[in-house]
Amino acid sequence: MDQPAELLALAVSVARSAAALAAGMRARGVDAVATKSTATDVVTAADRAVERHVREALLVARPDDAVLGEEFGATPERSRVRWILDPIDGTVNYLYDLPQYAVSLAAEVDGQVVAGVVVNAATGKEWTAVRGGGAWSGDRRLTCSGETDLGQALVGTGFGYAAERRLHQARVLAGLIGHVRDVRRFGAASIDLCLVAEGALDAYYEKGLNAWDHAAGGLVAAEAGVLVTGLNGAPPGPAMVVAAPPALHGPLHDRLAELDAAGGP
Repeated sequence: MDQPAELLALAVSVARSAAALAAGMRARGVDAVATKSTATDVVTAADRAVERHVREALLVARPDDAVLGEEFGATPERSRVRWILDPIDGTVNYLYDLPQYAVSLAAEVDGQVVAGVVVNAATGKEWTAVRGGGAWSGDRRLTCSGETDLGQALVGTGFGYAAERRLHQARVLAGLIGHVRDVRRFGAASIDLCLVAEGALDAYYEKGLNAWDHAAGGLVAAEAGVLVTGLNGAPPGPAMVVAAPPALHGPLHDRLAELDAAGGP
């Protein structure tokens, strides 16, 4: 069966074991650091080991499903169900032993994300959601911030790996920071989205996110009442993800559009 609650139960079980593997490998020390798109875009042996662990667990439980993962790409199978995985979201944090890195796993049915879990592997905290069933952290149902004034909003963001993109993002930030309470940068998009879901951040935006960065966290945020979009009617995606409660979303969106936040390299 492809029921969202059943998919979530599997996702939680697999993500918890994957988070334990990531944390255990971190405790023994990070090794085999390589780079991907730039010299600052790192990947560790743990990223690959955790992704293999998740893929193998999903293959045993649901051999006909497809998987899209950050490290090993997409499986060629055509299936109604596709799993979207970031084995360690926040690899630079992982490398430096900063406690903000997560296993993010979402289940998509017929192109729509219906279940997702984000587990902070450093702390064990987890967030879950089923489409239409709300967002949760443990037994606590999540609701987003009630802030209505962008000038009082604490906003999260992130930056790309390429220097040219970071320079553009810095210009956008310079144009935004005088219009909000303050800005935070934690380094793991999936966790950032979950922090918006629980109101620890009022809003979040970032350019350059892939599906594995925001699939699970985006569902958690949406189920907590957050609007998760791109700019100018676009869906959330690599050009831009904007996540904010309805009262803040319009003003934040418009300011980001003015600043051409989705532009640049």
